Amino acid sequence: MMEFFTSLPFGLAFLSLFCIVMARANATYWLGRAAAAGGRKTRLKKHLDSAVMARAEAIIARWGAPAVALCFLTVGLQTAINLAAGVGRMPYPSRYLPAVVTGSVIWALLYATVGLAVVDAAIAAFGGEPMALLLLLGLVVVIVLVLLIRRKATAQKR
Repeated sequence: MMEFFTSLPFGLAFLSLFCIVMARANATYWLGRAAAAGGRKTRLKKHLDSAVMARAEAIIARWGAPAVALCFLTVGLQTAINLAAGVGRMPYPSRYLPAVVTGSVIWALLYATVGLAVVDAAIAAFGGEPMALLLLLGLVVVIVLVLLIRRKATAQKR
């Protein structure tokens, strides 16, 4: 898959990545909006319409745009922040859309330049075998999880 993007001219790679991340982020936002709307038809209504949630929605509406734009510089927070923006009903045209466009431009620019070059270099380092790289990354994840579980178990024994 990465070979496809690295074979494209920069402008086309950037545009493709921008469209992909915009679609993903907006889908996540709208999923959050739908979940909140659906939740208001269940027993969660009292929580979703509470004063605490109203304050959270006001904070998200006012300060959430920078969080949305900057979340694209992180790994692992993008989905949570875009989902929270949807659940918190961040105003779409005035706040969310400018923030997600800004963040998507940043993300696409990073991946179309540095990100794809790093992936290509990593794959080349493993003899051109992407599966070898994925296996190594999987092994690292398993080791980290085992260490975290052991640490938690040790802490609970104390």
